[in-house]
Amino acid sequence: MADQKTIRINRRDFLKLAGLSLSAAGVSTLLQSCGAPASTAAPAATTAPEATKAVPAGQTLKMWWWGEQEAPGLEKWMNETIARFKEKTGHSIEPTLQDTTVVISEFQTASAAKNAPDLQFLWNGIYHMESVWLGYLDPLDSLIPMEEIQATNPTRLSYFEGKPYRMGWYSAGPMWLYNKEIFEKAGLGEEPPKTWDELMDFCDKIKTAGFIPISAGLKDGPWGEWFMGHGLGQNLDSPADAINLFIGSLDWREPRYYEHWSRVEELWKAGFFNNDMNSIDLYPGIDLFGAGKAGMTAIVTPLAASQAKMLGSSEKVGGMVFPVFGKGKMAGKPIADCQGFGISSQSKNKEIAAEFIRFMHEPERVEALWEASNVLPMDASFDPSKITDPLLNQIWKGWVGNPDAVPYISNLMPVLFWTDAMFVNSQKIIAGEWTGEQAGQNAYEVTQKWVEQNPDLVEKYSQWAKDLGA
Repeated sequence: MADQKTIRINRRDFLKLAGLSLSAAGVSTLLQSCGAPASTAAPAATTAPEATKAVPAGQTLKMWWWGEQEAPGLEKWMNETIARFKEKTGHSIEPTLQDTTVVISEFQTASAAKNAPDLQFLWNGIYHMESVWLGYLDPLDSLIPMEEIQATNPTRLSYFEGKPYRMGWYSAGPMWLYNKEIFEKAGLGEEPPKTWDELMDFCDKIKTAGFIPISAGLKDGPWGEWFMGHGLGQNLDSPADAINLFIGSLDWREPRYYEHWSRVEELWKAGFFNNDMNSIDLYPGIDLFGAGKAGMTAIVTPLAASQAKMLGSSEKVGGMVFPVFGKGKMAGKPIADCQGFGISSQSKNKEIAAEFIRFMHEPERVEALWEASNVLPMDASFDPSKITDPLLNQIWKGWVGNPDAVPYISNLMPVLFWTDAMFVNSQKIIAGEWTGEQAGQNAYEVTQKWVEQNPDLVEKYSQWAKDLGA
């Protein structure tokens, strides 16, 4: 097991360093100088790309990537994959494992300087879509058959104007865990709550039994993002609704759009979180669950097995969808998200880059990915019978391989909203300073400010909303 410090990220510092929240003038200049990628008709899913030109043997490509930090074992798998690719093709891949704080900014800076790597690891949603809008990434369907791209389940947030810009890699979807032993001690059985009323009842019984109902750490911010992804989505019909909130086409002051913050307020006032929630970071909050002190916690799929290991067995842990209170079409559905890779528009060896990505997804490499790190591959070719761990098997069936899973809408929010609305709202509610309604007002004001500062991005977001609402 890797040193826990390697995966404990201060998301607030990351966002500051990542450079996503560009000034309106800066965005305008970049968009005008770089231009958005040309929009061409996507090939049919059964049509392979046209034959590529002959490429000299023995080429060397640069690849910047990330993942070992959250899933120890990936670096060994990556190095082995690169070695096998060279043996097969004669081409070399030079990998650089990036620090978390520079995954986005380093690629954009290098692209602006015309010195980008050929292959780039990409987080989902706005974390790579801005590079699409700046012209830094090429659509993949001109290099890789569309059916192969779709077979890696990159999620809908990887497409713009019908063109895919990422191949999926492994699951990183938000979810909730519950401790079956604590449930039993509280007289609840082993099944999780499905509705809000059930959740409140479960929390009351868990607290009475002497445990923390829900463990959380909010000091660094990501817990608020996760809760927003689970909660706001319940009152939305599609990811397009989230974008329309972020660009001001829908109004945060409507009760259904701030209800998730009111629900956080309700949980806090009832004493259903750990008392130090506002003064500890995300991972120490999660670890209260792994220490057997809490009945439930929010998490992402790559970290689920480590929490079960802390408790001694996956048999003691279950996965759950956040209980339903909303009335949107996305309510009550699991969330799917994943890590992925794309190809720089500046690469002089795009065909080789595409060949390497395809090689990463050959069945033998997909199985080796699972064996090396126990992350859940996104590939349709993966044989889930390989999963013997009961918790990971549940996650595969209920989240990764579930056709009803919905995208993670928090991947859509502008960074100004992350820092000045989502993060501020969450902390002030837990501090007892704001109500859910006041949080909605602040979200509205921050949105208006961002819209005024970023007219070019609003236009791109509007098109993206049309894509996601189709």
